[in-house]
Amino acid sequence: MAQDTETRNAELTLHLGKDELVIRRRYEALSIVNDILIGLWFTVGSILFFFESTTTTGTWFFVIGSVELLIRPMIRMTRIIHLGRPPGGVGGGGTPRESDQDF
Repeated sequence: MAQDTETRNAELTLHLGKDELVIRRRYEALSIVNDILIGLWFTVGSILFFFESTTTTGTWFFVIGSVELLIRPMIRMTRIIHLGRPPGGVGGGGTPRESDQDF
């Protein structure tokens, strides 16, 4: 039963009309999306540095990428805090296992 509760907490279901999108392991998914955005910001910022007219915009892309790098540890901390809360608000359990990956 504890596994079932863990599975439900790890899933996010979005209903899109007759269809639904189920995101499992949502903190890992959020971390992956964040990493993709970091790569995009720095890649686009680097390309914009090739042209003098877009250097300022490129600088802003680097700033945004740096902020995204700050978000990474916040995602990990949120996951740890979320998993650290006992299910149902009372009792024990719910702490991250040593085998859990660090996102």
